[in-house]
Amino acid sequence: MNMLRINPFRDLESWFNTYNRPLANFDKSSNEWAPSVDIIENDESFVIKAELAGIPKDDIKVSIDNRVLTLSGERKSEVKDEKHHRIERFYGSFSRSFALPENIDEENIKAENKDGVLSLTIPKALPKQSLKQIEIH
Repeated sequence: MNMLRINPFRDLESWFNTYNRPLANFDKSSNEWAPSVDIIENDESFVIKAELAGIPKDDIKVSIDNRVLTLSGERKSEVKDEKHHRIERFYGSFSRSFALPENIDEENIKAENKDGVLSLTIPKALPKQSLKQIEIH
């Protein structure tokens, strides 16, 4: 005989997860939105990937100040005078900031915008050589 576990709140949880996810990336008070970002670390670098579909690279700005990387820009509205039945994509300006660790090489950061994903590769700095002992003769 098999037992079937019934969770009466499963559908409710699914509904909240589906409809709250877009709201988590939107601040209604400022009309700004925040693109979803993945941050990955490997032995050589940190990689930040941001979903920026539909935003030309000229409308994206990446800057570093005091080890804080800021990604900002704007997705311009495509809404004209047509009748829209649904608008789910966010439009307007955005800004995301990330504190960077001390062990990065700011001079060699690379940025690539491909298929709507901006990838920032932030290389780790080479470790400083340890103190060299000098023999006294």
